Amino acid sequence: MTGKPLRIVFIGLSLSSSWGNGHATTFRALMRALQRRGHELVFLERDVSWYARNRDLTDPEFCELRYYDTVADLLGRYGATIRSADAVIIGSYVPEGVAVIDQVAGLATGRLCFYDIDTPVTLAKLSAGEHDYIANRQVQLFDTYFSFTGGPTLRRLEREYGARRALALYCSVDSDRYRNTGEPHRWDLGYLGTYSPDRQEILERLLIEPARRMPGRRFVVAGPLYPPEIDWPGNVERIEHLPPQDHPSFYSRQRFTLNVTRADMIAAGWSPSVRLFEAAACGTPVISDVWNGLGDFFPLGEAILTASSSAAVVRILQTTSSAARAKLAARALTKVLAEHTAAVRARELEASLAPQCASALVSANVGEHAF
Repeated sequence: MTGKPLRIVFIGLSLSSSWGNGHATTFRALMRALQRRGHELVFLERDVSWYARNRDLTDPEFCELRYYDTVADLLGRYGATIRSADAVIIGSYVPEGVAVIDQVAGLATGRLCFYDIDTPVTLAKLSAGEHDYIANRQVQLFDTYFSFTGGPTLRRLEREYGARRALALYCSVDSDRYRNTGEPHRWDLGYLGTYSPDRQEILERLLIEPARRMPGRRFVVAGPLYPPEIDWPGNVERIEHLPPQDHPSFYSRQRFTLNVTRADMIAAGWSPSVRLFEAAACGTPVISDVWNGLGDFFPLGEAILTASSSAAVVRILQTTSSAARAKLAARALTKVLAEHTAAVRARELEASLAPQCASALVSANVGEHAF
C-alpha cells in the first residue's frame, strides 16, 4: 500500500448472502484484498428477508458488516460513519438507491463513488426512464463511476451521462480461495449462474441441446430460480444453490465450464463475468459465448474457446484432447493471476482514490479510462 490507510464505506446490494446475486462474491474478494492492504472497511446492507434467509457470510473477518432497515435508518445509525469516511462507494441495485444516493451525497465529505456491477443493464434502464437504483441526474454526482464494463461504454458514460470520470473496475477472483482441488472429473461441461430469461436461450443452445445429443456425457447446471417447466435432459445434474466456498470444487470437477453472458452485456462488450476468472483460477478451461472484447481478457483459441452453436460445443467436447485442455487452462490461469485477481483490483481501486491520481486524470481530460 502507498500512503495512509483509508476508511472506506461500501453501501451495496449484499455482502452477507450470495443467493441469487453475483454482487456478494465481487465485494468479498475486493474487500478481503483491500483489508490485507491495511484499509479499514465498513459494508452497509439493507436487511431484506430473502437475503436474511440465505446468509452464508455473517461475520466477515475483513470488514464491519452492518444492516439497516430504511433510508432514514441508514442515515440515523450510520450518518457519522459515512461523513467521516475517506471514500464512500455505493453499488448498483441498492434498494431505494436513488434516495440513498441523494442522502449520502449530502453527507459524504470524502470521495463519493459509484460501483456499477451491472453497467449495461443500468444504461438500458436509464435510457428507458427507469430509475430503480440510480437516476440520470445522479451520474455526475460521483467523483468516479466505476464500471464492470469497459471499452466504449466508459466514453459513453462521460459524454452522454456526464460522469466526471468513468473507470473500468472489472470483477476479479480471490486467488487464495479459488484453486484446483485435484478432485477427479465428474462432468464434461458445467455452468454456474442464476436463471435469467435473456441467458436461457444461450444456455439451451450451448449446454442443454449438446447434452441431448451426447447422452453418454455428463453435464451440470448450478444456480437458483430456474422455472420448473424447463425440460432438463437426464444427463444434466441440477444444483439449486452453490455457496462460494464450494465453487473451487465445482469447477475442478469439470472438464470444461461454460460462460453465458446477458444480452445487454453482449451488446456492450468488454463485460467479463466473474465466473470466467473463477474457472480460470481453478484450472478449468472455458467455453464462452461470443462478444466484443473477450479476446482482451483471454486470447481466443489459446486461453479460451468460443462457441455459437450446439454443434460447435459437441465438436469441442468430442475432439479436444486432455493435453489441449491442459494448455488452455494453463494459459488462462497465467492471464488471471497476472491481471484479474482481487489483489490487482484492490491496487487499482487504491490508486484511483489517491488525490494525485484523480487530479492527473481530470487534468488530462482522457475520454476513455481503463486500468
